[in-house]
Amino acid sequence: MKSSNIGGQAVLEGIMMKHKDEYAVAVRKPDGEIFVQTETYHSIVGRWRKLTEIPFIRGVFNFIDSMVLGIKTLMFSAEFYEEEEEEKILTEKEVKKKEKQESLMMGATVAFSVVIAVAVFMILPYFLSSLLKPVITSYTLRTVIEGFVRIGIFILYVLLISRMEDIQRTFMYHGAEHKCINCIEHGLPLTVENVKISSRQHKRCGTSFLFFVLTISIILLILIRVESPVMRVVVRIALLPVIAGISYEVLKLAGRSENPLVNLLSKPGLAIQKMTTKEPDDSMIEVAIQAVEAVFDWRAYEEENFHTSTDI
Repeated sequence: MKSSNIGGQAVLEGIMMKHKDEYAVAVRKPDGEIFVQTETYHSIVGRWRKLTEIPFIRGVFNFIDSMVLGIKTLMFSAEFYEEEEEEKILTEKEVKKKEKQESLMMGATVAFSVVIAVAVFMILPYFLSSLLKPVITSYTLRTVIEGFVRIGIFILYVLLISRMEDIQRTFMYHGAEHKCINCIEHGLPLTVENVKISSRQHKRCGTSFLFFVLTISIILLILIRVESPVMRVVVRIALLPVIAGISYEVLKLAGRSENPLVNLLSKPGLAIQKMTTKEPDDSMIEVAIQAVEAVFDWRAYEEENFHTSTDI
């Protein structure tokens, strides 16, 4: 099965789908209409775009790009559901000011999210596992325990947020996103009926990427040892780009390979996806289909890879 290289994420009452540099956001508006906006995404590396193509380096920049685009499209979808929306024509100066404010807010949100994630998923598990030092003298064993604590915190976090009503709907849209991509990559015409019978789990999902990050961090932290507690914290932070780079390559491999070993490594991430995706209803699938069709010619893809007619 050839990867379609489509990626995306769920937003508020909608889906963002991205293929190459083009992305589309499809949102079900409060009046029931589906609004679709298509744009070109420009990477944060600007003219140094080659960095997003170099193995083991591209993962870091692609991850940051995904965060920036994810927050941007999430903020865009939220605009349709603001309680009080003032309709007024903005001047060119006001438009530029608003764009600058949104850019600053997005940058601050990304930076804050990264700091919180590092503190909760990297530093906190280390301090919790270090409490076991009087009982467990083995550094290797404590590092393995630290890794399992890290994974446990991640799963607990997912379980807690999945109880929120808005998040439950977002997870349903997340399911619709996966089901659309699986539908295409298994040679089925992109219809509501075919999407419904497709799997809501996908090996290239961001959830699987995060699981690879958590798992690979255990291996690297066992191999790289330092004595000072302060340096151990520094190492955990400094290794994050390396861990992200390796995890991205593993995820890319998983997305295009059916090797039994690769499939085995993918199983834990797929299992966690059962929590981060839910079965969507037909209206959500319709939104996802429109997001896909705005950026990807699935008929040409299926004719090329499956040699089948997709006239519907």
